[in-house]
Amino acid sequence: MSARDPRGLRVLVTGASGTFGRAICARLDELGAEVVGLDLAPRADDPVRVLACDITDDDAVPAAVREAIDHLGGLDLLINNAGIGGPAPAELAPGAEVRRQLDINLLGTWRVTAACVDALVASGGRIVMLSSRMAVMQLPLAAAYGASKRALVAYADALRLELGTHVGVTCVYPSAVRSPIHDSTAAAGLSLEGMSQYEPLDGVVRTVLRAALSRRPRRDLPTTRRGAVEFFLARHLPALTDRIVARTLAGRVRSGAFQGAELAAGVVARHEATR
Repeated sequence: MSARDPRGLRVLVTGASGTFGRAICARLDELGAEVVGLDLAPRADDPVRVLACDITDDDAVPAAVREAIDHLGGLDLLINNAGIGGPAPAELAPGAEVRRQLDINLLGTWRVTAACVDALVASGGRIVMLSSRMAVMQLPLAAAYGASKRALVAYADALRLELGTHVGVTCVYPSAVRSPIHDSTAAAGLSLEGMSQYEPLDGVVRTVLRAALSRRPRRDLPTTRRGAVEFFLARHLPALTDRIVARTLAGRVRSGAFQGAELAAGVVARHEATR
C-alpha cells in the first residue's frame, strides 16, 4: 500500500526532546514535514522547534498547543510520545511516583489531545499514540507504567469511536528500547534486564512513520515481529503469557537480581517461602 506524502504535513510531537521524540522529529523533518515539538525541557540542539510545556499543567497545555498550531497554520498529525517510567510495585499503596506516571502518560496525553481535537477534525488528521507492549503484557514491579499505558489504549479506543468519522487513531506498541526511561527503575534495584528483549530505536521510528503515513489508519501496530507475537499471545492467550512472565520473574529472583532492593522485598520473600 502506498504511503501519504509527508512533505508539508503539519505535525505536533510531545516529548520531543527525549530519545524517541528527537528521532521521530528528525526523521519527519528530513522527509519534509513541518514539525513542532512540546517538551518539559527543550534542548538547544533539538532538530525542530520545541516549545517548553509541562503537560501536567491544565493551563499551560492549551496555550502551548495553540502556539504550535498557529505556527504550523493548522494540524494534520499529533504524535503523543511523551511518557515516563519508574518503579511501582502493585502491592504497595500508590504514592507520588505512581501519580506522576499516570499524570504524564495518561492525563498529559489526554490534555494535549483535547487541545488538538478541533484542528485535527478540521484537517481530517491523525493521532498516533506511543503505547507499550506493557499495555497488553504487564511486567512485575512496574505497575504504574503498565496501568498508564493500558489506560492510554482505552482512551485511544474512546477517541477512535468519537472522532473516527474525521480523525484516525493508531496505537504503536514498542517493547523495550535502551533509553533514560529505565534509569529510575534500575536505580531502585528493579531492573528488568532479562525480562525484556531490547529492540532498536530505528524500528520504533519506522513504525511511527508507518502509522502516520499509511493511506488508511491502522488500529494497532507492534514494532517488531517478536512484538507482534507477544501482542497476539497477550490478547488471545493471556494465561500463557502470565505463566511465561511469572517463570521469568522467578528465575530473576533466584539469580539474586533484586537482592537488597527494598521495593522488591515482598516479591523476594514470597518466592523464597515457596522454595
